[in-house]
Amino acid sequence: MTQAAFHADAVTDLGDREIRRVARREQLMLALLSLPALAVMSALLFIPLAWLVGLSFIDDNGSLTTANYARLLADGSLFKSLMLTLQLAFGVTVICAVTGYVLAYAITLMPRWLQTISLALVALPFWTSALVRTYAWLVLLQRKGVINRLLLDFDLVSTPLHLVHNQTGTLIGMVHIMLPFMVFPLYAAMQRIDADLMRASLGLGASVFYSFRRVYLPQSLPGLVAGIVLVFVLSLGFYITPAILGGGRVMVISMVIERDINLHLNWGPASAIAVLFLVSVLGLFAIVGRFLSIERIFQGRG
Repeated sequence: MTQAAFHADAVTDLGDREIRRVARREQLMLALLSLPALAVMSALLFIPLAWLVGLSFIDDNGSLTTANYARLLADGSLFKSLMLTLQLAFGVTVICAVTGYVLAYAITLMPRWLQTISLALVALPFWTSALVRTYAWLVLLQRKGVINRLLLDFDLVSTPLHLVHNQTGTLIGMVHIMLPFMVFPLYAAMQRIDADLMRASLGLGASVFYSFRRVYLPQSLPGLVAGIVLVFVLSLGFYITPAILGGGRVMVISMVIERDINLHLNWGPASAIAVLFLVSVLGLFAIVGRFLSIERIFQGRG
């Protein structure tokens, strides 16, 4: 090896070491900058969660026990409430996904001024509390409510429909509250799609359905996935709407937890229910993630 080549290798080695040193310094700075955020997350999330898990293993006498979990596993009503909660959340998510996709796509086709008005109307429910909206649906859906009166006046039904104090009314109220959470992510994703891509696909001889499936849908999937996750997770924790529109007949997990704490002061069983529900939801997401690659979705690949 010549002296010039040796000198070049030495300079390269020094440059590599300097690059690694700078990279380690940047990683250390990023770690230090993230410490405040980690401290806040620990104070607001991890510590309460650890406290909740600890309560689930404590009985009324303050002793460690697994009786709370044994009681839950032996209680068939808890499993029914869990399945009902997941069923309602799934139904709300599916309805919001279909309705929200059509609505968001229709808004993107409107003129700019009409888009603004339409988005304002979609956001209008945010300006009213969930309690007021739920009672409004109770007025509309009850046996002598507006909807049943219209159906009877137009001879569409012979007897009033049972639209409240059941899963139907609960589902309607939840969909109304959760629909904006699906529309806005979808609209944001659709706004970034170049309309010329669909025209080019159609101009090359592809059918409308094929162009939508291969061109438009993959690019709108990030907004759809974001909306689905947001609506599903928020629907799992609903309390006010099932309590009012369900009339005590739709016992979701949140109502079971509230009953154990406020009526029976059973912090241990209530904490065990919350922990079991959390584990079930995380397990469900793990199963979905096993068959659904989020990275491929966000890259727009089929």
